[in-house]
Amino acid sequence: MELDEILGKRRSIRKFDSLRPVERKELERLVMAAQEAPTWKNSQTVRYRIVTGAGTRAKLLACLHPQNQAAAGDAPALIVTSFVSHRSGFERDGSATNELGDGWGIYDLGLQNALLLLKATDLGLDTLVLGLRDADAIRQLLDIPEAETIVAIIAVGHRAIEPARPPRKELADIAAFFED
Repeated sequence: MELDEILGKRRSIRKFDSLRPVERKELERLVMAAQEAPTWKNSQTVRYRIVTGAGTRAKLLACLHPQNQAAAGDAPALIVTSFVSHRSGFERDGSATNELGDGWGIYDLGLQNALLLLKATDLGLDTLVLGLRDADAIRQLLDIPEAETIVAIIAVGHRAIEPARPPRKELADIAAFFED
């Protein structure tokens, strides 16, 4: 698929086909694609925990807000995304390089997750980014160190519905060009 086609096809899916599995090799390809994103000083602080086992998946779903449990309940894979805190955007002495501090870790994670979502579409998979979750419960369930900030869970599977493309704002509403 060409990039423009991938961009046009990608949707946030809130109903997955529970009968269609996602192969481990496909999940590995998603993470490998995500790694191609740039990171602050090549710090590579993003971490992924991929949950496909029924028991752990059910426990992870229980850590989500009920609205997200319903949307992701049939997804065969859930990917917990996090980053190592206080590394991206920080100097060797631990001081923040600028006012964003750990904002750079979140930025790096966002860049990587965007590539993961696009690669999923390229492979014929569908995704939903979930942010309403109990990070402490997830940390305990998956033994995630305190040094990492848990940001989102990405549900991965095959769509059971064909959602319409939501409207986008006009270019003039989101971009300003300075040409002098």
